[in-house]
Amino acid sequence: MEKFIVEISARHVHVTDEQVEILFGKGHTLTNKKDLSQPGQFACEEKVTIVGPKGELKASILGPTRKEAQVELSLTDARTLGVEALIRESGDTEGTNGIKLIGPEGELDLEKGVIAAKRHVHMTPEDAKNYGVENGEIVSVKVDTEGRSLIFGDTVVRVREDFALAMHIDTDEGNAAGIKGSAMGEIVK
Repeated sequence: MEKFIVEISARHVHVTDEQVEILFGKGHTLTNKKDLSQPGQFACEEKVTIVGPKGELKASILGPTRKEAQVELSLTDARTLGVEALIRESGDTEGTNGIKLIGPEGELDLEKGVIAAKRHVHMTPEDAKNYGVENGEIVSVKVDTEGRSLIFGDTVVRVREDFALAMHIDTDEGNAAGIKGSAMGEIVK
């Protein structure tokens, strides 16, 4: 089966237009620093401090803005901050923990939104057909690296017309596989 890129998604934050203004000042909009692999998504110049009961960490904001805030952490990040990050798909924040965000102009106490993103493979409908999978299907992905190859189970397939073929894992998962930057993976059944 054809291989695809496996990328590490480091800790980051998604915010609303209103939250951008609270954190960075009235009229402020996000500044695109670097386009990401998913069409229309970008890393921003803007950073915030995430403050938990046990510590704090800096994180980039990803754009564009969303309808609801979300803080994506690795489980190690969550322990450092002293907050539980439930393993969830992006956007599934009901029942999750909140946390404080601090920007240069203000701060927010989020009531919910802290997650450890469930590892996933983005695909177009055509990609899904080629791989013989469906949206929401749980697969395993084999990643070959020097001395640390492994198979990631519990990987959700996310299919949408505007996606680009790529798997996303967090920094803990990337470190476990010895991935430096990115690697190649393949679905194994």
